[in-house]
Amino acid sequence: QVQLVESGGGLVQAGDSLRLSCEASGRVFTIWTMAWFRQAPGKEREFVAHTNWRAGSTYSADSVKGRFTVSILGAKNTVYLQMNSLKPEDTAVYYCAARRAVLTTTDPKSYDYWGQGTQVTVSS
Repeated sequence: QVQLVESGGGLVQAGDSLRLSCEASGRVFTIWTMAWFRQAPGKEREFVAHTNWRAGSTYSADSVKGRFTVSILGAKNTVYLQMNSLKPEDTAVYYCAARRAVLTTTDPKSYDYWGQGTQVTVSS
């Protein structure tokens, strides 16, 4: 089993920045991909970004490309999501997820472990 704990959410104004953290514990050696998803009220869970835990490659959704950056601090088993130039439409609960399979994917159904989520609210 792998446990994921997110932190760093909050209430900010449009244009501000936030950094989310996700610390993994347990059988982290089984993980290949770490990802961030978000879910706004009344909407489906949406892919934000993912990174190959071991190769360090990253991929972001078009909606956040150029504003959000995903990174890893392997020594601390932690994945970060740096969010800059935040917009009101970025308001959502942000979830960290982990996947055991080698291939990366943007499909939330393909992830094996999930954190509890952290709220990000961006006011205009």
